[in-house]
Amino acid sequence: MATVDDLKFQEFDDAANLLAGNPDATTISIDEPSENPKNQYGLLQDSRREEDDELLGTDDSDKTELLAGQKKSAPFWTFEYYQTFFDVDTYQVLDRIKGSVFPIPGKNFVRLYIRSNPDLYGPFWICATLVFAIAISGNLSNFFIHLGKPAYRYVPEFRKVSIAATAIYAYAWLVPLALWGFLMWRNSKVMNIVSYSFLEIVCVYGYSLFIYIPTAILWIIPQKAVRWILVMVSLCLSGSVLVMTFWPAVRDDNRRIALATMVTVVLLHALLAIGCLAYFFDAPDLHVLIPTAAAPNGTIVATKTQ
Repeated sequence: MATVDDLKFQEFDDAANLLAGNPDATTISIDEPSENPKNQYGLLQDSRREEDDELLGTDDSDKTELLAGQKKSAPFWTFEYYQTFFDVDTYQVLDRIKGSVFPIPGKNFVRLYIRSNPDLYGPFWICATLVFAIAISGNLSNFFIHLGKPAYRYVPEFRKVSIAATAIYAYAWLVPLALWGFLMWRNSKVMNIVSYSFLEIVCVYGYSLFIYIPTAILWIIPQKAVRWILVMVSLCLSGSVLVMTFWPAVRDDNRRIALATMVTVVLLHALLAIGCLAYFFDAPDLHVLIPTAAAPNGTIVATKTQ
């Protein structure tokens, strides 16, 4: 009966003869077959776990990503500290704008676009562009509505710029601040809630407003039905970005609190869009007083026209 050593020697002898006949041949050892499947299964299981962490964005993967990209921060009173908030290239900004206009179902906007490098460059200029788009489009809309009326004289309303700037920048900063404070408070109550930084929340809100820029330009069309269709489409697109981003942060909380948070986020977003449409574009017509005749006591009689 052949022993284990004899079998090993025979295997080695066969391999030597094969290599002598064909130097390019490949030999496979079948020694200890019980260990290789275990090792292969362990490697396969580890790879699957890493893929799940990458797709689901678990806390461990977030911590690893943040630690890998961690930079030494400068003091807040220096220019370099604020320069890091604008350290973003054009391709990243365009990619984030595309992600806010065409949201991917089931994908988290922060983990997909923002977390690697949150910025203030995009949100700042998006808000500034939206301010001027609403103010200019509101003036043009008012002009086209009253165009052709003999009693109407066009006067630019520059105050619309300051009103639009106050409303948009207040929304883009105060609402994220309130939401960040709320999430921090709930995170102290429920430990497994996903947390976002204040900069990430501001970044999400800023990029979600981009869709309103072309919408505001199209609001010049003097048709209320078209305007409301545009505002509903833009609200659905930008609102879905907010819902898909912040729902994972509250879904592990109390069900009523989670739903109330999402409803509040969507309502505030809708209030901004509908408020801008109602104030800057659907404002009531101004009445113009035209003098028609003078009374015997010197009083001028005027008629009201639109």
